[in-house]
Amino acid sequence: MGADPRFFERLGPLKASDIAALIGSDLIGDGDVAVLDVATPDEARQGDLMFLAGKTPPQTPPKAGIAIVPDASWADFLPHCQAVLVHRVTRAGFAKAAARLLASRFHDGPDFIHESATIADSARLAPGVIIGPDAEIGEGARIESGAIIGPGVVIGARTRIGVRANVQCAIIGANCEISAGAVVGEAGFGLAYENGEVFTLPHLGRVIIEDEATLGANATVDRGMLKDTRIGKGARIDNLCHIAHNVDVGPYAVMAAFAGISGSTVIGAGAQFGGRVGVADHLKIGEGARLAADAAVMKDVPAGETWAGSPAQPIQSFMRETAWLRRSVSRKSKPERKKEE
Repeated sequence: MGADPRFFERLGPLKASDIAALIGSDLIGDGDVAVLDVATPDEARQGDLMFLAGKTPPQTPPKAGIAIVPDASWADFLPHCQAVLVHRVTRAGFAKAAARLLASRFHDGPDFIHESATIADSARLAPGVIIGPDAEIGEGARIESGAIIGPGVVIGARTRIGVRANVQCAIIGANCEISAGAVVGEAGFGLAYENGEVFTLPHLGRVIIEDEATLGANATVDRGMLKDTRIGKGARIDNLCHIAHNVDVGPYAVMAAFAGISGSTVIGAGAQFGGRVGVADHLKIGEGARLAADAAVMKDVPAGETWAGSPAQPIQSFMRETAWLRRSVSRKSKPERKKEE
């Protein structure tokens, strides 16, 4: 799946040789092939640019596309690619190239509500609402003062968008609540480093919020990098939570305030997070798992288990360690009795 044209405009095409010159890479293959879009390796089609990283070539090679790889020897393992670009830091090369291929759509002109937006007759819009081109507002939806609905965004039936919420690059289902000040669909925090410079990776995915989900005041949900960030049906996200790019939150998961979920983490259905829980990236939180307040999760949590602590661990282990520590401190704090002379 390439970048959704509802949210991103194509600046290309560019030739593979043009990209090689832009990022300073060696070219193997057809330099005249047109590069049109970006994709992940498992979804790449003809004309899609991707990057591969790691110490060895992938066991399942891409079926098409133009690949940026870290070593020329990888080309022998990519028989279906139209061209191969050799660049030592593939993520940085991809960041520079993608910025020349795609850009976020922009709402310009004097009108707060773009003429191409589709707004249901029963939808209610408060003063000061901004709605971008090709956005869709469903039946009975309510958009409150100062809210911004970006180009191409879809708001489902009877969904409420709170005061000064900002929704970009998102498809939101029916009967959802997006509270005041929430930010949905901004770029996440993905970086690449090369020769002392820092490059921001493009975020060309979307946010999908399924029916009946709620997002609290001033919460943020980043759009995906190349895939989607998803909030499952009926999930409840409290005020001031942060959901990073590519996170998948399962149906009816619950998060108390200040929870922070790092990129590409998968959260199972019905998981429960206490306040100020922090989760590292690329983890799996199983269905029905429970994380106590202030837990700092650094590894996968099995389904149905309760974890606590920093770093987080099963609650039984955490309680034993806490009890041992309390006894140890208590013994050391008692003053020694002087021997009677």
